[in-house]
Amino acid sequence: MIRLLVVDDHPAYRRGLELMLTGSADIAIVGEADTGDRALDVAASVAPDVVLMDIRMPGLDGIEATRRLVRSGSPAAVVVLTMFEDDDSVFAAMRAGARGYLLKGAEQDEIERAIRAAAAGEAIFGPQIAGRVIAHFATGTGSRTAAFPSLTEREREVLEMVAAGKGNATIAHELMISLKTVRNHIANIFTKLQVSERAQAIVKAREAGLGGSGRQPGPPTRA
Repeated sequence: MIRLLVVDDHPAYRRGLELMLTGSADIAIVGEADTGDRALDVAASVAPDVVLMDIRMPGLDGIEATRRLVRSGSPAAVVVLTMFEDDDSVFAAMRAGARGYLLKGAEQDEIERAIRAAAAGEAIFGPQIAGRVIAHFATGTGSRTAAFPSLTEREREVLEMVAAGKGNATIAHELMISLKTVRNHIANIFTKLQVSERAQAIVKAREAGLGGSGRQPGPPTRA
């Protein structure tokens, strides 16, 4: 029996997955969580074989929760199940240690197949995602060293948004985190990039290909 932990901040979606998988003879839902922090606690308690992990959740997101779960030495295999299919989300999940990536529109048999594959130690991606992964490595972009390796995935995401000209309030709204958290991330980014103001960070980020190109940074904004 494959022990499954479902992590999603929408109760109705968790309930839908529970109803969907009830008839599976070899899959049992042994826990649920609505945040990344809660997912880590529940995983430590119920020892799942597989975790279905959403990405965007209040507090700790699914990418960081996946990274921490992997670093903790947990044998659980993470399969991301989300509505986000952009390259940044896909490859951030892979770098964090996810064994699979599915979109929320996936059919029941596709979700069950991914759970079984992950439990068996395989990596599996939905058909929409697999083509992007193949194209990514076929063009050689996967072999390039990521800019600013000292940044966490969340810090990189915030820097990307800063480089795109977004203010702190917009970043907080889009990432569903507090302004204080955004300021803390930006302070860490400044330290790691060895800059003292926002404009300098934007210049470095754009030189590395983040946040678009061809636009000059505006006046510094308080972090």
